[in-house]
Amino acid sequence: MKRMGILLLTAFSLFSCGDRYTPDVSGIRIDLPVKRFEQDFFAIDTTRLAASLQQLHQQYPGFLADFTQNILGLPPTGDSAQVLELVRQFIRDYRPVKDSADKVFRNFEPHAKAVRQGLQFVKYYFPAYKLPGQLITFVGPMDAYYAATIGGYGDVITHDGLAVGLQLHLGSEFSMYHSEMGQSLYPGYISRRFTPDYIAVNCMKNVIDDLFPEKGIEKPLVEQMVEKGKRVYLLEKFLPYTPDSLRMGYTSKQLQACYKNEGRIWNFFLVNSLLLNTDYGVIKEYVNDAPNTPTISEQAPGFIGLFVGRQIVKKFLEKHPDMGLPELMNTDPRKIFEESKYKPG
Repeated sequence: MKRMGILLLTAFSLFSCGDRYTPDVSGIRIDLPVKRFEQDFFAIDTTRLAASLQQLHQQYPGFLADFTQNILGLPPTGDSAQVLELVRQFIRDYRPVKDSADKVFRNFEPHAKAVRQGLQFVKYYFPAYKLPGQLITFVGPMDAYYAATIGGYGDVITHDGLAVGLQLHLGSEFSMYHSEMGQSLYPGYISRRFTPDYIAVNCMKNVIDDLFPEKGIEKPLVEQMVEKGKRVYLLEKFLPYTPDSLRMGYTSKQLQACYKNEGRIWNFFLVNSLLLNTDYGVIKEYVNDAPNTPTISEQAPGFIGLFVGRQIVKKFLEKHPDMGLPELMNTDPRKIFEESKYKPG
């Protein structure tokens, strides 16, 4: 689902990514219309489904195929009796979810505004990047949970624009998340992030993955942590007014504990000689989502490497205050680690 053919970014920002102020982006115009696909999709006439889907295709010439094939997982033969019956069944089964989304997102504009502001910062720092042309909301299956390099979520970036799966933003207390099926898919440490507040965060994560496709997953742990740290630092620049806990995906309590115990966390990696470890069986405990990191502490958040990597990146930028974001993102992670001289107290 990721957009292919990323633009070569030759235009460098005139401003330093190490700046301590937030630039004024109010003059950057962002044209991002919102299309409520779920409203049109669930309104189609299921008694004449083939013709209704053809009409919907006129409204969403690209996204409808993405939705049916890549989100619903149906074969491309959209007019076959089997496919039509599966679409009809999905509409019937998920109408209660769509009705819940109608209540939560009766006014989607505040969320669209947050995404547009994020894209203003994207355009400020990466003027050559072709921004998504529209924001499409949809209601998909509960298991439509896509991977991203700094967290998984139900939102994607397509050729048509940014697409937001409302079924995974209905609030952490939404009953379906706490059902047997919901818990089997998304334990509480994941579903607590299924709130409207994460829409802009997830959209910007998708943009970051579009700008910089992941690489080097076979690298040593410290380099993988730095690569993740670069991305969450970029997210911080795109969403400077968003709480750090939302950007990191931690609870506020977890994040405060990370700052309080930063030295102890770092010492754990040193004492156990983990930094240059290349065994994915070991590494995954520190760079994957989880309820906690028990090897460090039951209270330590999962994906603790995200916090460590971001702190290393920030220490590196203190020594390179004039480095722009494109240069940072293309700097070798081992160089960032070594030059940071990261040694929290």
